[in-house]
Amino acid sequence: MTDALVCRSVSVDYGDVRAVAALDLDVAAGETVALLGPSGSGKSTLLYAVAGFVDIAEGDIELCGEVVATPRGATPPEKRPIGLVFQNYALWPHLTAEQTVAYPLQRAGSGKREALAEARDLLGLLGIGNLADRKPAELSGGQQQRVGLARAMARPARLYLLDEPTAHLDASARTAVQERIAHRRREAGAAAVYSTHDSAEALAIADRVAIMRAGSVLQVDTPQAVYERPIDLWAARLTGPAAIVDVEVVARSEGTLEVALDGTRVTAETDDAAAGGRVQMLVRPEWVTLGGDLGGVVRDVWFRGPYTDYTIEITGGTLETRVAGPPVARRGERVACTVSRGWVSAG
Repeated sequence: MTDALVCRSVSVDYGDVRAVAALDLDVAAGETVALLGPSGSGKSTLLYAVAGFVDIAEGDIELCGEVVATPRGATPPEKRPIGLVFQNYALWPHLTAEQTVAYPLQRAGSGKREALAEARDLLGLLGIGNLADRKPAELSGGQQQRVGLARAMARPARLYLLDEPTAHLDASARTAVQERIAHRRREAGAAAVYSTHDSAEALAIADRVAIMRAGSVLQVDTPQAVYERPIDLWAARLTGPAAIVDVEVVARSEGTLEVALDGTRVTAETDDAAAGGRVQMLVRPEWVTLGGDLGGVVRDVWFRGPYTDYTIEITGGTLETRVAGPPVARRGERVACTVSRGWVSAG
């Protein structure tokens, strides 16, 4: 099956600044790829290039088997098989939410009554069906964002480009909207490229995550792989809570290390064929439990409701762990803990 998107050595310049540099990325038909990176990493610029709103300086972009952009020319945005949700919703001020969402349906050939009915269904799917008759000035930022999402989902598309689509939603609404976007995309059989700086969002919605830094893709892999086996320490901190501790390698076999952490032995996975001596090991909070042979001092306690987060200082660094229920240890208290696993990256 033809890929929904192929970027080959794509570079984008803003004046003298190279915002995207020799980037390669493919998105299979029906696949969701999340672009995860901080502000300025090139996520939005890449989406603008795929959409046709900015020219590329090098490389080429292919949509559904057709080359749509090269440095010599490009297919206009309106002729690309894409649905768009950008941070600027660009809602028409004179149209109601219902009319806004119905517009792309009518452009695609639906009759007015049919288009308006489907528009109401889409607005209802996103939890704002009761606001169908309101214009943008009568909507909050989060409500406007949902109208923009509904408009993008209304257009028949092979690929959806979503730039921070839940950025202006509160936490309680964000998960519900993410699930509704995923459900609608699966119904349509479309692919999606989803830009976000929120690691939890990227890991939850994507089939694969592309970690971006300084205009380049640093790592592309499954959510589990980029979380458990990040390419370097920078990516580790980007993808979630990460403790980095100093350890001594005492034995090795292919793909694993046995390390000493303050006198206790821990098995760590690794992609570093040359790892030896003292190295830095990544430890995620869920790889640490209270109780065991490793001693430490509680430096911070954060009660979160269903669980409590602890920061524990040990010889060699600081660990984090999350335990269900209210606090069972206080700041300054000595505790014992166990590290079940670790990750040592060549990066």
